[in-house]
Amino acid sequence: MACDLWLVPLVDVLCQSPDNPFAEEIAVYDKALREASLPPVPVFGYMPGLSGDVAPVAGFDYDALHFLRRAYMLQVCGLPVTPVDELGGDYEQLLEMFETTAQQSHLVWHYDHAGAYVPVDFTQPLSNDELLGGGGPLGSAHGLLRELEAVAPAIGIDPVNPPLAPAPPGRPTSLEEPAITVPYEDASPYARERHVWLGLNAAATRSLSQGSMIVFS
Repeated sequence: MACDLWLVPLVDVLCQSPDNPFAEEIAVYDKALREASLPPVPVFGYMPGLSGDVAPVAGFDYDALHFLRRAYMLQVCGLPVTPVDELGGDYEQLLEMFETTAQQSHLVWHYDHAGAYVPVDFTQPLSNDELLGGGGPLGSAHGLLRELEAVAPAIGIDPVNPPLAPAPPGRPTSLEEPAITVPYEDASPYARERHVWLGLNAAATRSLSQGSMIVFS
């Protein structure tokens, strides 16, 4: 199944518009941030080069996303990171055995098909009944980037000088269809993990540099 990542510029021309399609979601995120004594979702003034246009930033297959999550969990739990051809019961066992660690991870504890990362720095994903009833735990783009940098060496990526990110999808993909096929950048045994890493890294980096929210769809 396909997963698209979109960047939502948090600029006043969008966020303060009465037609803002993300108004309800942002209100829920603000409530969760306020309950955690954190600042609200930031809104930035218009500047040349920014607009309220929502644009795709990355796309990949859900299975590939779980391959990367598996690598992160192995690495953070002090276990050997090894490539596999397919996900088996070991990944589910890993999540069960280290449930608390998984729920503290911005990369791992996130709904596959919904939810967001906001450019606000907090240690672990935020959760309340409203979030879990909708898009799932709220992640921090800062936290996501830290975790990507931590797992990068285990899958053969230099986080300081990573390869170029794949091009974003040319069109939206639905949940039921396969992800748009793109060639992996090399023959690495971690090619799937690397592909997802590069897409997430591009999204997190742009989220922080441009003041955007990352939305899963």
